[in-house]
Amino acid sequence: MPKLGMEPIRRAALVNATIQEVGEAGSLDVTVSQIAKRAGMSSALAHHYFGSKEQIFSAAMRHILAAYAQDVLSVLRRTDSPRARIEGIIRASFKPSQFQPHMVSAWLNFYVQAQKSAEARRLLHIYQCRLRSNLAHAFRQIAPAGEARTLTRGLAAMIDGLYIRQALRDDMITPGTAIDVLFHYLDTSLKQDPPQ
Repeated sequence: MPKLGMEPIRRAALVNATIQEVGEAGSLDVTVSQIAKRAGMSSALAHHYFGSKEQIFSAAMRHILAAYAQDVLSVLRRTDSPRARIEGIIRASFKPSQFQPHMVSAWLNFYVQAQKSAEARRLLHIYQCRLRSNLAHAFRQIAPAGEARTLTRGLAAMIDGLYIRQALRDDMITPGTAIDVLFHYLDTSLKQDPPQ
C-alpha cells in the first residue's frame, strides 16, 4: 500500500534529480533509470508518476520556470519605478540559485528539447513572452517609443546569451558579473539618466 502524501515528495525528488542529471550530463541523454536512482527510487516508480522521460523533462522545465517566475514577481512587487523593474528582472535572471552550473545546463538543454517537443516549445514560448512583456512595459515608460521594442529584444537576447555562454563553459562569469554587464548595457542604451 502506498504511503499517503508521498506522491508530491517523490515527484519533487524526481524533478530535482532530472535537473541535476541533465546538468551534470550537459545533455538530455540521461535515462529514467539514472534519474530515478538519483532520486532514490525505482525507474518503475518514476514511470508511474510521469509516464515518460519527456514528461519528466517537461515537469523539470515547469519547475525551473515557476521558480524563475516567483523570483521575478517577488522583485517586481518591491519596485517603484520602470528602471527598478528592469533592474529587478535582471537580478532575478541571475539570482545565484538560477545561475548554478546544473541549472544553466538544464536551461540550455530545455532550449534544445523545444526544437522537437511541442510541450517544451510551449513552455519556452510562455517564458519568452512574459520576459519580453515585463521588459517592454518598463522600457515604454523610460525610452522613446521606437526604442522600447529594440531595447526589450536586446536585453532579452543578452540574458539568454549569457546563459548560453555559461552553459558552454566559455568565459564563465559570476551572477554579479552578469548583472554588471547588463546594467552597463542598460546605462549605455538609455544614453541618459532615466527618471527614477
